[in-house]
Amino acid sequence: MGLEIKKGYKQTDVGLIPEDWEVKRFEEFGRFFKGKGIRKDEVKLEGNPCVRYGELYTRYDNIIKQTYSFINDLTANESIKIKYGDLLFAGSGETREEIGKSAVILRDDTYAGGDIVVFRPNKIDSVFLGFMSNSVPVSKQKSTNGQGDAVVHIYSGGISKVKIPLPPTLAEQKAIATALSDVDDLISSLDALIAKKKAIKQGAMQQLLTPPHKGGKRLDGFDGEWVEKKVSDVFSSVTDNRGKTPPYSKEDDIELIETASISFVSQSPDYSKVTKYVNKETYEKWFRQHPKEGDILISTVGEYSGNSAIMTSNRGTIAQNLIGFRPKNINPFFFFYWTRSDSYRTQLKKVMMGHAQPSLKVSWLIHFLIQFPIDPAEQKAIAQILSDMDEELEELATKKEKYEHIKQGMMQELLTGKTRLV
Repeated sequence: MGLEIKKGYKQTDVGLIPEDWEVKRFEEFGRFFKGKGIRKDEVKLEGNPCVRYGELYTRYDNIIKQTYSFINDLTANESIKIKYGDLLFAGSGETREEIGKSAVILRDDTYAGGDIVVFRPNKIDSVFLGFMSNSVPVSKQKSTNGQGDAVVHIYSGGISKVKIPLPPTLAEQKAIATALSDVDDLISSLDALIAKKKAIKQGAMQQLLTPPHKGGKRLDGFDGEWVEKKVSDVFSSVTDNRGKTPPYSKEDDIELIETASISFVSQSPDYSKVTKYVNKETYEKWFRQHPKEGDILISTVGEYSGNSAIMTSNRGTIAQNLIGFRPKNINPFFFFYWTRSDSYRTQLKKVMMGHAQPSLKVSWLIHFLIQFPIDPAEQKAIAQILSDMDEELEELATKKEKYEHIKQGMMQELLTGKTRLV
C-alpha cells in the first residue's frame, strides 16, 4: 500500500508539489552560452565588473547585486558580457555535491569569466530561478550530471535536462522570490554590520594595545607606566602535551581540545568541534598538566599556527600541537588580546618565515616581546572593552545564523509549494 498523497498535491520526479505546478527542464525556458576566460592577472581593483567561477562558491549565494572583481576595457572586449537576470553556474568544482553552484545577476554591464555556464531565461522570474537553482532537488540533479573525479565539471548539456518545479503564474514566482530576497537582504545587512564592527574592533585593538608613548590611545583615569617584557617573564607555567596520543574514550567523558577548536574568530575554544574524549583515569595519569580557566591556548602546527583562545572554564584537556600558557602578573584577557594584535602577528611571521610546514616552537614564543600597562586595573579595563566588542560580534553572528536557518526553512516550504503565498 503506497503512501497517501496530501489532497491538492501530486508526486513528481522532483518530489511532492501542488497539482497546479508544473515540472519543466531548463532547456524549455531559456538558452545557454558560456563565459570566456579571465585570467587571475587580468583582475583589477576597478574597471568593468566581472564574475569569476570560483566566486560563485566563495562570494555569492543565490543573488549577485555587486561584484568584487573588475577588468579593464581591453580584457572586457575579449570577454562575454552578461545582463540583468542571467543565471550563472560554476562549471568546475572540487565536489559533485557543490558542482553547478549558481546565482542570478541583478545588474547590467558585467562580464562572465571562463568555466561559467550562463543561462538566459524567458517567461520565468529570474530571482525565483536564482533560489530554485540551488534548492535541494535541483542540486541533487546537478550532482548527478557532474563529470570527473579530481576536478568535477558540469556543462550546459547536463544542466539543460535538470528539472525544476514551477508555480503556474509569474505573480506566485515573484511572491516567492520577494519573500526569500527579503531574508537575504536581512542576512546581507547583518554581514555588513559584522564587517563594520570587526573593523571598529581592529582599530580599537591597535589603539588600546599600543603604548601611549608610541601613539596608542590612553583610557581616561589611567596614567601609569607601560613596560616591555619577554613572554617568558609573564607566565608561570606551560602546558605542552605535544607528541602524546592518549587512548580515546566515550563521548560523555572529558573533552580533548584539538587545534580545530582554536580559530582566529572565537575567543574561547569551540567545544562544538570537539570529537575526541578521554576518561578520568587517562586524564589524571596521561598528562602532567591540564589547562585551567584563564590559560591561553596557542596552536603550534599548520596553517593556523599562532591562533589562540582563552580558557573560560576548567573544562577539558588539550591534545597534541597545542600549548597552554598560564599568565602571571598580567591580566589573562589582556594577554589573550595581545596574541591577536599586530605586534604579536609581526613577531610570529618573523620566526615562521622560510618553513615549508608552519610550526611554532615554545622556545621561540617565550622570547616574543609584549608591552603592557603595569597597572592591573588598566590591563583589565582594556581587556573588558575588547571583550565587550567580542560579545557584540558573537551576538550578531548568532542572529545571522538564526536567519540563515529561517531562510533554509522558507526555501524548503516555498520552493516546494508546501506554503503558498498567492
